[in-house]
Amino acid sequence: MSASIRVGIGGWVYPPWRGVFYPAGLPQARELGFASRQVTAIEINGTFYGAQRPASFRRWYSETPEDFVFSLKGPRYATHRRDLATAAPSVDRFFASGVLELREKLGPVLWQFAPWMPFDEPGFNAFLQSLPQRLDSRAIRHVVEIRHRSFGAPAFTELLRRHGVALAFVDDDDYPAFDEVTADFVYARLRRCAEGEPTGYAPDALDRWAERFHGLLAQGGRDCFVYFINGAKIRAPAAAQALLRRLLAE
Repeated sequence: MSASIRVGIGGWVYPPWRGVFYPAGLPQARELGFASRQVTAIEINGTFYGAQRPASFRRWYSETPEDFVFSLKGPRYATHRRDLATAAPSVDRFFASGVLELREKLGPVLWQFAPWMPFDEPGFNAFLQSLPQRLDSRAIRHVVEIRHRSFGAPAFTELLRRHGVALAFVDDDDYPAFDEVTADFVYARLRRCAEGEPTGYAPDALDRWAERFHGLLAQGGRDCFVYFINGAKIRAPAAAQALLRRLLAE
C-alpha cells in the first residue's frame, strides 16, 4: 500500500463538541460513527488510564469506516515508573487486553513518558526491547513521546532508529520539540489550537503544516499520523478537517 497522511482528534466523547462538531440532537451512541466520517483517525486516550474491554474494541471496529485507523496510548503503568526495565509485564498485559480486536484498524501505539523522567539509555533500551514488533502475523508500530530535555542526546535517537520506533513531534508551549525521524512513519500531536481561531490554527499555520507533511510523504514515502490534541480542544475537529482539506487539495 502507498503511504498516506491521516489526520484526526483525541477521543470522540467530549460534551462541548455537541452542537458544534456533532449535529444537535445526535445520540451519544452515534458520535463515533459520525466523527470517524469527518476525520481519518482517532487517538484513544482511555487506554492510558486503564484496560478497555475486548467488546469495546470490537464495537469501535464495527462502527467506523473500512479505511479508518485508531491510535492507542499505551498504559501509564508501563511508562510512569522509575525502572523502565520492569515494564515488560505491563506491556504484555496491554496487548493481551483486546487491542488486537481492532485488526487492521489498529494504528501506532503511543507510549507517553512523564515530564520528570530523564533519558536513561539502559532502561530505555530495555523498555524498547519489550515492545512487540509483530503480533498475530501483523506488524505493530510504536511511537514514544518524551518531555525531558535530556532526550536530546544523540544516543536516544540512535536507540529509536535501532528499534524502528518513532519519536512523536509535539507542538506544545510547555515541552521541548523533538522532530527527528527515526522510523518508517511520522507521528505528530499538535496542541496549540486557539479557541478564538475558528479552525484552531490560523490558516497560514495550517498551510505550513500541510506543506510539511506532504514533504515528509514525498521524501521518504512515510505514513504520517497527525492529531490535534488539547489546547482549545473545542477547535480540534475544525482544525483536523481544515488540514485534511488542504492535504486533499494538493
